[in-house]
Amino acid sequence: MSDVLLSLGPQPPFALIAALAAFALLVALLALRARAPVGLWRAPALALILLALLDPSLLREKRAPQKTITPIVLDRSGSQTLGLRAAQTDAARAALEAALARYPDIEPRFVTVGDGPDANDGTRLFTALSDALKDVPREQIGAAFLVTDGIVHDIPATADALGFKAPLHALITGYPGERDRRIDFVSAPRFGIVGKELTLRLRVSDTKFGPEPIVVEARRDGEKIASLRAAPGEVVDIPLQIDHGGPNVIEVETPALDDELTAINNKAVLVVEGVRDRLRVLLVSGEPHPGERSWRNLLRADANVELVHFTILRPPEKLDGTPASELSLIAFPTADLFGRKIRDFDLIVFDRYSNQTLLPPVYFDNIANFVKSGGAFLAAVGPDYAGAGGLYYSPLEDILPARPNGALIEEAFRAHLTKDGEKHPVTRGLEGASKEPPQWGEWFREVETTALKGQSILAGAKDKPLLVLSREGKGRVAMLLTDQLWLWARGFEGGGPHADLMRRLAHWLMKEPDLEEEALRASAHGRDIAIERQSVTEERGAVTVTAPSGAREDIALEPAAPGLSRAHVQAKEMGLYRFDSGALKTLVNVGPQNALEFREVISTEEKLKPLAAQSGGGTHRLSRDASGKVELPRIVAMDEASNYSGADWMGIKRSSASALLGVDSTPLALGPFAMLALLALTVFAWAREGRR
Repeated sequence: MSDVLLSLGPQPPFALIAALAAFALLVALLALRARAPVGLWRAPALALILLALLDPSLLREKRAPQKTITPIVLDRSGSQTLGLRAAQTDAARAALEAALARYPDIEPRFVTVGDGPDANDGTRLFTALSDALKDVPREQIGAAFLVTDGIVHDIPATADALGFKAPLHALITGYPGERDRRIDFVSAPRFGIVGKELTLRLRVSDTKFGPEPIVVEARRDGEKIASLRAAPGEVVDIPLQIDHGGPNVIEVETPALDDELTAINNKAVLVVEGVRDRLRVLLVSGEPHPGERSWRNLLRADANVELVHFTILRPPEKLDGTPASELSLIAFPTADLFGRKIRDFDLIVFDRYSNQTLLPPVYFDNIANFVKSGGAFLAAVGPDYAGAGGLYYSPLEDILPARPNGALIEEAFRAHLTKDGEKHPVTRGLEGASKEPPQWGEWFREVETTALKGQSILAGAKDKPLLVLSREGKGRVAMLLTDQLWLWARGFEGGGPHADLMRRLAHWLMKEPDLEEEALRASAHGRDIAIERQSVTEERGAVTVTAPSGAREDIALEPAAPGLSRAHVQAKEMGLYRFDSGALKTLVNVGPQNALEFREVISTEEKLKPLAAQSGGGTHRLSRDASGKVELPRIVAMDEASNYSGADWMGIKRSSASALLGVDSTPLALGPFAMLALLALTVFAWAREGRR
């Protein structure tokens, strides 16, 4: 293959050529004016000189025709694993290879596209197509084929965005009439206030609507919370109660159908982050003492705490005839605080409050019931607890974990962690606790008690319990058996971590997940799942991991710190994983909560049809029924046309591109022939003028 072209070589400055041309024209015009036709013979000689300066030449290019590049994009994303689609894709590739083998001038280029690093990106075939053609001249592309289920998430708006002028053909896997049922969230809150109710709105879609309602079941952290029936396409509301801070894993599921394409999208997962609203604390100080202000300052320092504080300035047993109406600035609203409004509080703190006559026994019963139904109670006791008027000898006896022995220890001592305290998240890692003795200031008074239940995590003089925690029904109780925490707050002998200790203690009482003494946690970072088991016991059994597919595996944990053991698991699947260790369980979702790839799984021609039509191509079903048998349309190589697709054929535009192999050049105004012509014209003009 060769082409002949006329080419001009390197030229002198344009001004010189223009001057010579003007001179030649002037000579010719003067000759005509002088009516001397013989003078016109000078013009051809001058023109030949100008031609020589332009250096014209004939170029003969030797070219080799280039093959027509035909990219074939194979969709291997998650939705292409459903049914017979993977087998259809393999069969389509083999059929395309065989059909294109009949055309030696057409080169197929196969591109395989799977799931990306972020499963929420969906199927991105056109991004892969563009990347595969970066090294191909656009005029060399004859057609592009997509073998896909039609669920593509990066479809360009127009054919111009493809970057080439060639037809696009879509070969659709699956078959007409597929059935699928799925759950779509209409409104899915990401945050919720602990103890408050919020609403989850969803819709169940079914490609084959029937008269029967669809059963929908909702679970929170693996526990069933709702079951209802919804018509296909109907938007339904599910009330959700946020029980605890941190992640609340919500699962919504509908039963799978026998003829359904997949059950993956029959389940939807939502993680609602529980956020605690302002913590309402009732602080009752039984009498003025140096530590009273420390408690108040500590609770006031937290902006999330709404504090109600009452101090009993005058004990009732002090009888001096003062009218009751003059004993306080405002009346102590016992009926409201411990009766009608007791459940408005999250935490009740008794600071050196004894069994005084201010509160009738019925109100102590209310406090006990408040705790057992989920409330929190903290008692910081002083010398009164050791006597007959102590809180233990009241209706609170059932919930208090430490019984007084009737003695008061009054000697210098340093608080220290017990064996349980080294493992308990409330006290583990407190600043200064790792030293022996701990680098904390001394205290000088402690109520001697016997711990009846719960866990003693701080010990004091004679190794007696100093801080005891226990669970009562749904609620929690903490007892600090000294009234000298204020010495740490004042920095006596260096003080101690009073703020950190009280903050952790309050969070444990409020059931914050990070402060649970027996807990199983899991967190996902990409496909890496970190498992953590918190326990104050010595048992560290294996954790059973259940994958989204139902596959189970036992994972051994390794000690990481006192009370903590950890392990890591690489997730092989995307979806919701369940972890079990004895009675403990937790859930973690790997990847997007509801992957874009599986929100729609019904194969379709409609998404790609407009773009294919704009490019001159078309869409074709590979299979007409559920058998999955592949029937590939005919492939036709053709010259440029306006349409490259029909009912049973697909066209490829042959490329006219070629590669330059070499160039032969023949000068036209240089060499002996050109010089001879110039000399002949000059001599001829001189001779004619000489005769004249």
